[in-house]
Amino acid sequence: MVCMSIASSEKTSDLAMATVTETRVDMEESLPLNKVRGHKTQEKNSDRSVIRGTATIILIVILVGLITLIRHLTNSQSTRSIQSKDPSFFHDWFVNAGSNITIATDLRELTRSSHVAGTPQDMETALYVENHFQQYGLSVHSVDYKVLLSYPVSRSLFLSSPTTERKIEVCLDEGHNNKLVMQPFHAGSPSGTVVGEVVYVNYGLEKDYRRLAQMGVNVSGAIVIARYGDVYRGTVVRTAAKFGAIAVIMYSDPQQFGGNGTQGSFPKSKWLPPDGAQFGTVIKGKGDPSTPGWPSTDNSERVSGIADKFPSIPSMPISAEEAQHILISLLGPPVPSKWRGSLNIQGVGRGPGVLNFSYVANQTMSTIRNVFAVIRGSEEPDRFVILGNHRDAWAYGAVDPNSGTAALLEIARKFGALLGKGWQPRRSIVLCSWDAEEYGMIGSTEWVEQNFGNLYAKAVAYLNVDCAVQGPGFFAGATPQLDDLLIQVTKQVKDPDSKYKTVYESWTAANSRTKVKIDRLGGSGSDFAAFLQHVGVPSIDIYFGESYPVYHTIYDRFEWMEKFGDPLFQRHVAVSSIWGLLALRLADDHILPFDYSAYANELQRYEMSLKEKIGTFKGITIEPIHKAIKKFLDVAYNTTQEAKVLRKYKGDSRLILMGRIFNDRLMLTERAFLDSRGLKGRSWFKHLE
Repeated sequence: MVCMSIASSEKTSDLAMATVTETRVDMEESLPLNKVRGHKTQEKNSDRSVIRGTATIILIVILVGLITLIRHLTNSQSTRSIQSKDPSFFHDWFVNAGSNITIATDLRELTRSSHVAGTPQDMETALYVENHFQQYGLSVHSVDYKVLLSYPVSRSLFLSSPTTERKIEVCLDEGHNNKLVMQPFHAGSPSGTVVGEVVYVNYGLEKDYRRLAQMGVNVSGAIVIARYGDVYRGTVVRTAAKFGAIAVIMYSDPQQFGGNGTQGSFPKSKWLPPDGAQFGTVIKGKGDPSTPGWPSTDNSERVSGIADKFPSIPSMPISAEEAQHILISLLGPPVPSKWRGSLNIQGVGRGPGVLNFSYVANQTMSTIRNVFAVIRGSEEPDRFVILGNHRDAWAYGAVDPNSGTAALLEIARKFGALLGKGWQPRRSIVLCSWDAEEYGMIGSTEWVEQNFGNLYAKAVAYLNVDCAVQGPGFFAGATPQLDDLLIQVTKQVKDPDSKYKTVYESWTAANSRTKVKIDRLGGSGSDFAAFLQHVGVPSIDIYFGESYPVYHTIYDRFEWMEKFGDPLFQRHVAVSSIWGLLALRLADDHILPFDYSAYANELQRYEMSLKEKIGTFKGITIEPIHKAIKKFLDVAYNTTQEAKVLRKYKGDSRLILMGRIFNDRLMLTERAFLDSRGLKGRSWFKHLE
């Protein structure tokens, strides 16, 4: 409104000055006419005209003066108002303006139907996010990609045994024939029909196969059954193929996912029901398999030799309820005690149970959509602070990923409100809603590959939230230079589960230490992978709750979140406050809040670990590494001191260019850990740390 008033005043003032000029011209033109005519009456009328004209001039001058005064006062008041609202004013407002009601409403709407990537329901969630970004007054655009995805066409599994003539059909429909969702499958599994005896392989690790060999069990030509654990399901399938298995069945053991089978299950408790089966991908690598290393745009070249991206044998997930039928059909050597889990199982096989396994997949090119909202920076619009979350889910996805989507929309709502209050970030902020993450971070990877040059030169940081809320307790992973910022921000946000503590205080107490536990992002389990591992952008990943038992099943839905994950939706409020405040600090701080001394300390810990592993091996020295880390530590200390000086004189216009150069040094340091050749055997992954 102030801007409108100023503009209006300027127009009025210009109009008034034009009127004065025109009046003076009219008077100068009329006076000679009166003198020529020489009539007294005309002279009197002329005198009156002069008087009226003079009065008009006086009134207009007074009016102009008043307008000018009002404009000056308005400008002064506006300037004082803007000056009083420094970034910390807006940051405090942001933290205190959270709404659990809007978050809960968004989550309910986003999870009304299953929305697997590439389906019409998935596209509906893209439109939902896009519409809300627009409603909040943000600049919005979307980018579509044609990518290779896979879906199930048909599945069947029959169990038989030499001791009985009856065949048992294994039920593969999670939730007792729930037709509202796609039934459980492994994305990327090849089609196949095989028949073989069954062998139980525990978690399907290489050490499990070595143990079986010691027990005299040969898995070659067998169908193996494994329980889900902490290893990637794609690795389980490839390991099985390596040892000669012809197919893989995977189930969720109640010991880990079902409260050991003694605490009930959803909807009465948080635990996975016995008929729950876990979806997931078994594809190797990140992004669209048909365009490795480049974006899947309309005219992109597609490669055909991508068999190495997919397992060589088929696989499928089943429920613990159905796995029990298979496991009790096994005899052979007794099951090791640590392999037992919660199901009834006596022997590891081989057989005598035999499975007839059939799976038909449809690999097809499908359209996915990334949605973006951009807030242009006022002083450094070519520097980007990026926030991202994926939308697609294997089923309803209340936790994974739409708790994060609802939090992202909450941030967008509050950013829109801040813009209305006069805030504008120093650097540009980009909100990203990714698609097809569940198939291997495809949406984010394709966009990063398409914009590699810009991101390499201009991306300040990437802030990721996947599953925003899984339960109580705050968890975070980050590149080390962002550790201190994480700590500062969590000290400003109230703990949603403790009335008198901040998130930082509860986070510290949970780790029974004086320091918080911040994991490193060495893996690639979410959308930060392309930014950090491929481009070298400093990154953060945050969430509440370490894990949750209904992961990647149809029971990950709004009712589970409402009852067990976050009944009051205050954890959602907290994570959106932390996430958004991290972005505000990175976008608004004059000098970027990076601390590379934490990075140097982390490298020193790696050095100590390496030294312990090398031990007393002759001819091996890590002295060059030691010297390099020592030099990095010295430079990090000097950089910290330089940052203190620049922050002290942030209002000095003479230091603007110096601050810009210094910030770019901070931003680009992470890129120095990239190797353009990539890691051995994994060239797409270029980060060495």
